[in-house]
Amino acid sequence: MYNLSNISYFTMIYLQLHCRTMQTAVGVFGGGDYVDEMDVAPLMVANAGSSNHSAISSSNCPTFVAVELCREHLGVHPCDKRRSISEYQPLFPAIDFSLASTSLYLIESDEDILWKADSREEKREVAARGMKFLNWLWTREEKEIAVVTHSGFLFHTLRAFGNDCDPLVKEEICKQFANCELRSMVIIDRSMIGSDSSTTNYPGKIPCGPDPPSDVANEKPLGKGLPNSSA
Repeated sequence: MYNLSNISYFTMIYLQLHCRTMQTAVGVFGGGDYVDEMDVAPLMVANAGSSNHSAISSSNCPTFVAVELCREHLGVHPCDKRRSISEYQPLFPAIDFSLASTSLYLIESDEDILWKADSREEKREVAARGMKFLNWLWTREEKEIAVVTHSGFLFHTLRAFGNDCDPLVKEEICKQFANCELRSMVIIDRSMIGSDSSTTNYPGKIPCGPDPPSDVANEKPLGKGLPNSSA
């Protein structure tokens, strides 16, 4: 767990396109109260989304980027439908919505064209979308990031990830999230170590040997080989 008083630790904040998620992200990682004399745009204007909250500054903060791929379980439930980008932009002036112009359809449209009133996304589809998001995240240059999204998306995504881990590690990864829980993970580039092919969707190889969590590893020797770390 990180000391959130030092938000400069993070170099990028990726967040899903929902008003309540953006409110959470700027509340946790934002720069404090915004005043009119500041020479930077606010992350959130006062009373955004009828929040009754003062404006939040973007001063000395990481970059905030809205991403479509890491949205909650899509379809049927009205609470999972987002507003238009053009409606969000005046409420969150310093959040970057520019990925709307990319070919990866990280944001496909100003309007929400992914949510369907009569069709609920299947769990395997949520997981596949989550793995696509992780694969895209793997290409980013930033090293210390935060992803702010909903627990359902994280739960189904992480269940599809790290199947080559020790079962105890896999169980830890796949635990349900509490409300507003901050959970830290490390994703390792293993392309330069080991000799076996990876069963994850990421490039690289797996070192030989078991992959127990650190408390188990301290109790008994692992034998030869490096411990494998997926997350």
